[in-house]
Amino acid sequence: MRFKTYLLAAASGVGLASFAQPALAQEIDGASEAGEAVPEQQIIVTGTRRTDRTVAESSVPIDVISSDALLQQGTTETNRLLNNLVPSFNFPQPSLTDGTDSLRPATLRGLAPDQVLVLVNGKRRHISSLLNLNGSIGRGSAGVDMNAIPPLAIGRIEVLRDGASSLYGSDAIAGVINIQLKKSEGGIARASYGKYRTTMEDVFEIASVSPTTGASDNPNIVFSDEERKRRDGETWTIGTNIGLPVGVGGYLNFTAEYVDRSPTNRSGPDLRRQYSGTGDPRETSFDRFSHRYGDGESQAFNFFVNAGMDLGADWELYSFGSYGIRDGNGTGFYRRSLDTRNRDLANGGVPYYPDGFLPQIDSTIEDVAGTFGVRGDAAGWNLDLSIGYGSNRLDYGVSNSWNASLGGDVSKRNFNAGGLRAGQTAVNFDAQRDINLGIGDSSLALGAEWRNENYKIVAGELQSYVAGPFAFTTPASAPGAQVFPGFSPSTAIDESRDSYAVYAELDTDLSDMFNIQVAGRYEHFSDFGSTINGKVAARFEPIDGLGIRGSASTGFRAPGMAQQYFSTTSTNNVGGQLIEVGTFPVGSPIAIALGSQPLEPEESLNLSAGVVFTMVPGLSITADYYNIEINDRIVLTENLQGADVEQILQNAGVVGTSGRFFINGIDTRTQGLDIVGSYRVPEFGIGTLRLNVGFNINDTKITDRRDFSGFTANRLFARQESLRLTDGQPSNKLNLGASLDNGPFGLTVNANRYGKILLADGVTTATLNGLASSDANPQIRNDISVPAGEAPGDIELSPKWVVDLEARVKPTDFFELAVGANNLLDEYPDRLPVGVVDGVNFGTNNSFLPYSSLSPFGFSGRFLYVRGTVTF
Repeated sequence: MRFKTYLLAAASGVGLASFAQPALAQEIDGASEAGEAVPEQQIIVTGTRRTDRTVAESSVPIDVISSDALLQQGTTETNRLLNNLVPSFNFPQPSLTDGTDSLRPATLRGLAPDQVLVLVNGKRRHISSLLNLNGSIGRGSAGVDMNAIPPLAIGRIEVLRDGASSLYGSDAIAGVINIQLKKSEGGIARASYGKYRTTMEDVFEIASVSPTTGASDNPNIVFSDEERKRRDGETWTIGTNIGLPVGVGGYLNFTAEYVDRSPTNRSGPDLRRQYSGTGDPRETSFDRFSHRYGDGESQAFNFFVNAGMDLGADWELYSFGSYGIRDGNGTGFYRRSLDTRNRDLANGGVPYYPDGFLPQIDSTIEDVAGTFGVRGDAAGWNLDLSIGYGSNRLDYGVSNSWNASLGGDVSKRNFNAGGLRAGQTAVNFDAQRDINLGIGDSSLALGAEWRNENYKIVAGELQSYVAGPFAFTTPASAPGAQVFPGFSPSTAIDESRDSYAVYAELDTDLSDMFNIQVAGRYEHFSDFGSTINGKVAARFEPIDGLGIRGSASTGFRAPGMAQQYFSTTSTNNVGGQLIEVGTFPVGSPIAIALGSQPLEPEESLNLSAGVVFTMVPGLSITADYYNIEINDRIVLTENLQGADVEQILQNAGVVGTSGRFFINGIDTRTQGLDIVGSYRVPEFGIGTLRLNVGFNINDTKITDRRDFSGFTANRLFARQESLRLTDGQPSNKLNLGASLDNGPFGLTVNANRYGKILLADGVTTATLNGLASSDANPQIRNDISVPAGEAPGDIELSPKWVVDLEARVKPTDFFELAVGANNLLDEYPDRLPVGVVDGVNFGTNNSFLPYSSLSPFGFSGRFLYVRGTVTF
């Protein structure tokens, strides 16, 4: 397997890092990587083009996360690290969601993954090719794969919690995450091993199973009083970061990391009948924990380089880039032996897999990026010219499955299902200089950008999508590879768009107490036209150490390429005619016939106001209120179907029965409060103690909905998806952290409290008035008029505390040993109800899917780890 080669390469890198260049010493670049004695005095590079702005002086809220804070935790996923450190950041870990299992989305301030802009060294990072579709947070969006950036490569992260489209363009509605790569000389090599040791809360082992006695009854299952214990998810991480000098003032810093993660399984027992025969003895011995619900299997290799060379005369040539590849394996739902999807019609309808089967989705994600540029001073201007390219490639495979429509004699079991591609090329020119307006220090910045974006869908092999002869029989079998039908040639596309932009920013001190920042940006896209956005931000400090700040800005997000062109369909036999059903591009005949319009950009208005307190040495406290109104948010419609849909399509001369597509469907308002504090405790004999606290309250409401072509707003975007968007993330979140270093010993404690989450009713088919359901009288589970928490099947996940602990010892100057636990107290989200509870029938699926994928801290339990680090 190719990952064995990567493992050897990474291990060799660790070896080289341990023994090569013994004269080098670890050197922090301006303290920006490991933190400072006075953190609020760190110079920031996000949210302003000014070159002397500190955290405390910023007119907008910015969090600066040091390299030490990232590396003193048990996980090596950048998104999970940010989830522990930034109160308004959310990173659920969904399962059974196709490609999202391997490329999970993250959010800021409760908005969508594609409404936060990610930069690397101040340059826009390309988005992933994956479009999240299947019941996860961020449904219908495509974000940046930040887990492709290893923490070892990061010098620090700046999180701007404010709208910034006037500075950076599309996507910067919730804020900006700017990842600064390391430049420092010296090296670090580390290896870690971890494993889950956990007891699943309210999931019990099976004591006995009795045979079935009737034609359709479920077996009688007796549970023991012992909760299920799991020992899985073994994770090996090997990595190194090496920084070398290049001439005078130059640098070459590279990072290599290999991660091998075994899958976890937090499924409960499947209570359903497995075999069709009455009294089948296999029913009593079947492994009821047949699903695989949890983290998928993954092997990943990531390589980063960051380099600069002094050209003389205050000019520098710089470059940074990355290459990453990740093989993942997730699963779908278990197909029981008696399942119609396991029926081989070519051989009399006998089960194709005698005991049923668990289909698997194999994914390979390849991520490449590179930026080259030159910067320096000319005629008093700081100039920066760069060109960058990035691409993300996702290939799907399906294994342990079959295409039932072909019959068992013909169908393969493993398939190439095709893939997705996303690419971006950007050219940027930035110019900044200090100017004298006669009133105080002032900075003027001007710039321009050209960007090209490309999106592709690649078809899979024939058997992965084809409708075989048994798609046309009675009974019929669904076409395509089960769990993930491949992309067909009719869905394959290759589309691009261009955009260009110019911006200007003025940042001036009107006095020693008052600063104002004004920015504007014009941007033109080849597919939808132009947009102009602006920002005004100010900071007033009437007393030294006590500041008041606020901002008002407009922003936008261009329709995603995937939102415009993604398509996945399956072919069904309807009345002897082949009909395509599925997700369609907005320009497809089916979507147009049903009322689709070209997507317009989302538009936002951001307002914020806050206070900054730094009067006590070493102490920084900020509190910021925010209000974000977004118009024309792009959402994926419900699957539109029924007699009226068929009539509309027939009248338009389009063959089809149903479809869903993206629309500018809703307006929203998100408001909340961020409180962030940090304190470096004065020395009093116990070592260096740093305390951190962060608190976020967040609330999102849908303020308006669209309707068209006779489809009601309720039918276009129903209750379940509406509440996933507004109430599917924590209503509040509290981060507490403490880090103590005393001589060779160190201790870090992080505690996170996640607020409540609402899971919308998905089971109540009755209507509010008790009459038959219709478009005008929807079922309660689909009825947007039913408030959150008032449907019979609504479930509220209660707040939970998750505590992480790490202890370190450094017996020598160059070696450190750490042991720790993530989720030390083995906390789980609330167990989901099964069967009839309080008069509501929740069915049996929650028996084998015991915890919600919306849980903001996952549902894997306690993770124990050990890590060794060598510095040189």
